[in-house]
Amino acid sequence: MDMLTIGAFAKACRLSPKALRLYDELDLLRPARVDPDTGYRYYAAAQLEQARLVAWLRRLGMPLAEIRHVRSLDAGAAAVEIRAYWARVEAETAVRRDLAAFLVDHLTEESRRDTTMNTLELRYRAHSDRGRVRPANQDTAYAGGRLLAVADGFGPAGGPASSAAVEALRFLDTVEIPAGGVLNLLEDAVRGAAQAVRDVADGTEEAGTTLTAMVWTGSRPALVHIGDSRAYLLRDGELFRITQDHTVVQSMIDEGRLTPEEAVSHPQRTLLLKALTGTGTAASPDLRLHDARPEDRYLLCSDGLPTVVPDDIVQHLLATAPTPDEAVATLIAAANEAGGPDNISCVVADVVETAA
Repeated sequence: MDMLTIGAFAKACRLSPKALRLYDELDLLRPARVDPDTGYRYYAAAQLEQARLVAWLRRLGMPLAEIRHVRSLDAGAAAVEIRAYWARVEAETAVRRDLAAFLVDHLTEESRRDTTMNTLELRYRAHSDRGRVRPANQDTAYAGGRLLAVADGFGPAGGPASSAAVEALRFLDTVEIPAGGVLNLLEDAVRGAAQAVRDVADGTEEAGTTLTAMVWTGSRPALVHIGDSRAYLLRDGELFRITQDHTVVQSMIDEGRLTPEEAVSHPQRTLLLKALTGTGTAASPDLRLHDARPEDRYLLCSDGLPTVVPDDIVQHLLATAPTPDEAVATLIAAANEAGGPDNISCVVADVVETAA
C-alpha cells in the first residue's frame, strides 16, 4: 500500500494538516496508519478521493455532520443529498437577499419619500367555495387593505382550524405596521395563529391547517407561508409561484427523485411536511419580503385550485380578467369545471398607484 505523510497528503488533497488532524478527531477522515511511537499520521493514496470530496463539500459550506453522512452513502445517494443541501442553501440565500434589499430600501426611504408623490395600494377580492365533492368547506379566505390570507384546514376540526389561523392574523389589517419590524411582527402573529389552532383542535394531531398570507406595508409586502396553499405573482403577463410547497412530493422534486409530471399522480402528493397542527410545536414558516410594482397582480389560493387547474391556465385567467372580482370568479369556476374535488379558495389583489 502506497503511504503518504500527512504533509504530502495535505498538499495532494488541498486540505491543511490542521484540518486533517481535526477530521481524524471527528472520525470523518481517519489516517491509514498512526506511528505508535511518534503519533505521526500516514495516509493511503487510495484515500485521496475521499479527502477531495470532503474538501469540496467544505467549500460548499456543508457542516461536518452532514459531510459525515454523505460520505457514508453510495455515489447516487450522495448526489441526492448534495442536491438537497444546495437547494436549502439557495432558499436561505434568497431569504437573506430579500432582507438585504429591504434594509437598503428602508434606509433610503426618507430620500425616496422626498422625490415621489405617489403611493401603492391594493384592490382585492377573496372568496372560498366548497367545490363539487367535499361535504363541507374547511378553507378560509380573507382580503383587506393590508392583509391577504388563505388557510386550508384538514382533519376533524379543519374548518375551525383554518378560521382560527386567519382570525389570529386579522389585527394586522388594522394596526400601523412599522416597515422595519414587519417580519418580526408577522412571525409573532403566526405563533399566535399556531396557538389558536391548537386551542380549537383540542390536541387532535390529525387536525390542522395550512396558512399563506401577505401583509402590505407599502411597496414591500411581507409573505408568510406554511403548508401547500400557494402564492403567485402575475407581472408583465408572466406568472411566478413565490411559495414552495411543504410536501413530501415537493421535497422529492427538489432532491431530483421525482419529476413534476410524476408528482401529479404520486400517492403521497397531499402529505404535508409542515402545517399548523393541533399538537406539538409549530413548524417554522417561510418568511419573505417582496418588491411590488404598479400593475402587479397577486394570487393566494388553496391547493384545490392548482391540483386541477394547470399553471398556464391560471396565468391566462389571471391575465385576462379585468378586475380581482372577475379573476376570483373565473378561477373558482375553472376548478369546479375540472371536477372540483376539493375546496377552492382564492384571493386576488391588484397593486395600483395612487396620488399621495
